Amino acid sequence: MEYIALFLIGIFATTVGTLAGGGGFISFPAMLILGMPVHSAIGANKVSNTISSFSSFLHLYKKKELSLKESFWIIPVSLGGGLSGGYIASKISGENMYIVAIILLIFAFITSFKGKGGFTGENPLKMNKFSIPGLYGIGIYDGLFGPGQGTLMFYLFSSLKISYIQAVGLVRLATFSSCFGAAVSYIATGKIIWPLTVCLLLGSLTGAQIGVRIAEKLKPQYVKPVLRIVTFILIVQIVLDHAL
Repeated sequence: MEYIALFLIGIFATTVGTLAGGGGFISFPAMLILGMPVHSAIGANKVSNTISSFSSFLHLYKKKELSLKESFWIIPVSLGGGLSGGYIASKISGENMYIVAIILLIFAFITSFKGKGGFTGENPLKMNKFSIPGLYGIGIYDGLFGPGQGTLMFYLFSSLKISYIQAVGLVRLATFSSCFGAAVSYIATGKIIWPLTVCLLLGSLTGAQIGVRIAEKLKPQYVKPVLRIVTFILIVQIVLDHAL
């Protein structure tokens, strides 16, 4: 039953995450509710996101929605951030990590209400003093914890005035890069519970393909209100579950 639950969580969380970011808002709290240790839950997210995010990026790349030449520089920047964040997280105890996770989850939830989506598509993606530090900082956050990372990236790309469908692909590419770096750290430190992680991964692959196809027709503002409601409910559930 636990395996089926993780598969379904992976589908739902990754579908939502592909459309507007914040899939970790769903998968991470749900895994904690199922009883997974904090580090193992984060590690499972990183491993599954590494593969599922690359699959959705590849779909858009094959449809020529993205230029690899224009976006390739995102990989080392996000990878470096993910490695940095994963290393920092591996040095924090399970109990302290739980407290940090709750604080960051609430912070990311509040942050999701900020920013005004533009996605005008008037500018190409460029390396500059705003995009590089922004992506590296979000990569650290993703490696350290994760939920809200995709949403923050959407806000970053919106401010850079690229199109929404490009933003979807670039968020998935950046997520692949930072999650790959973080996943290496979690695997190396033995935090991964592989049977549970594989179930989440299979669900995430399915959700990635569903989400990227919906994204080609759907605007992000239709997804964000639902995401915020679900996030709020899950935050309350985790706090109550930990308090009881």
